[in-house]
Amino acid sequence: MRYCPISLLLPLTLTGCFMIGPDYQQPTGSIPDAWRFAAAETVAASDTSWWEQFGDPHLTKLIEQALRYNKDLLIATATVEEYLGLYSITRADLFPQISANAFGQQEKDSETTYGAAPTPAYDSIQSTLNLSWEIDVWGRLRRATEAARANLYAQEEIRRTVVLTLATGVARSYVQLRELDVRLEIAKQTLVDRREAYRIAQARFDGELNSKAQVRQAESEVHNAAAIIPQLEKLIAQKEHELSVLLGHNPAAIERGLPLAELHLLGVPAGLPSELLARRPDIRQAEQGLIAANANIGVAKGEYFPKFTITGTFGTASANFSQLLSGPSGMWNYGVALAMPLFTAGKIAGQVKAAEAREQQALLNYQSILLQAFKETEDALIDNSKTREQVQALSLQEAALSEYLKLAWLRYNNGLTNYLEVLDAQRNLFNVKLSHATARSNSLQALINLYKAFGGSWMDKVSSNQ
Repeated sequence: MRYCPISLLLPLTLTGCFMIGPDYQQPTGSIPDAWRFAAAETVAASDTSWWEQFGDPHLTKLIEQALRYNKDLLIATATVEEYLGLYSITRADLFPQISANAFGQQEKDSETTYGAAPTPAYDSIQSTLNLSWEIDVWGRLRRATEAARANLYAQEEIRRTVVLTLATGVARSYVQLRELDVRLEIAKQTLVDRREAYRIAQARFDGELNSKAQVRQAESEVHNAAAIIPQLEKLIAQKEHELSVLLGHNPAAIERGLPLAELHLLGVPAGLPSELLARRPDIRQAEQGLIAANANIGVAKGEYFPKFTITGTFGTASANFSQLLSGPSGMWNYGVALAMPLFTAGKIAGQVKAAEAREQQALLNYQSILLQAFKETEDALIDNSKTREQVQALSLQEAALSEYLKLAWLRYNNGLTNYLEVLDAQRNLFNVKLSHATARSNSLQALINLYKAFGGSWMDKVSSNQ
């Protein structure tokens, strides 16, 4: 009975007892207990598809299409697959590596070299299994696997960032497109109204009730309104092209759903916990980068220590194929190899120092991203709150100016004022209508930005007052 040498058992005994390098500990951050700005109503948070809350099936369809066909997302998904392969490569070093070899040849020695007697040809056949296994005594390979796993998770968070950016980008572009549609509709209606005003001014001039200057002024306003229309049509086409690229297809017209005024302005829950930020993929990615950098310190420090490798060969060799599997043809060997650096002129020390510096960089990057996340969330909350107030004020102003325009026409037709008052009322109403559409769009986009700031879906059901 053969025994296993102590030199072979020692590395196996030590495996798992040591893990060189620091263990990861999540850094503490200054997380606020509450946000500076919040809304009046309170509802539960959940993981619903937030874009469905806007109530437009066409928007949902566009986002779903983008999540299937967007090229940047497909690239990010393929990159995750790449890092999954790299993780498998690194993790494989923890296990024995076994390979098989087979060799066969026939040869004949030279008769002039070995004498005049003829030398017969002979066969040489060999088959072997080769084993090589580096025993991870100090945890260097386990730290490398830890780093590779963290890098894989970081790539998945990058993919989630692309998903979040894509969904909010499509929603934002769609809202902007519907805003442009409203602005175009306002411009076309304004052109109709100003053509009618021009007709009235011309008729009054023919009846000697006003001057030629007033006719020309009315005509100028017609051309001014007409000039706005092609500019808006250009912007609409460009926005459709932008959306088409996000959807993963060539530039084309985009199917519309609800008009801007009918898209739901959802309420924002108060008391949203700061822990919601933990779902943000950029924060998760930064933390996984920190985990990987921390593990790589152990990988670097592991180079100081000896490496134990078990090697072995098991097989058969024979000059005759029929005897290849017989007992006497068997052969084997095994052993333990040790390799240890003695003098590297500071190379390993430099690697450790570089790894520690990269870990410090990763920590500062994590803290910086955390601060930026707090800022973006506070900005989104105040933006959402104040744009809603702006929408309400502009709605009231539009109603007042509509009434003012009616009164101005009444006074003008009764000869109580000149055309300048009507023109002033028309211009003010036109500008306020455009501002109201923009404010409505900005309010919807502020809500989208709030979803993004909190890492995506976070609302279950909210009430809408508008």
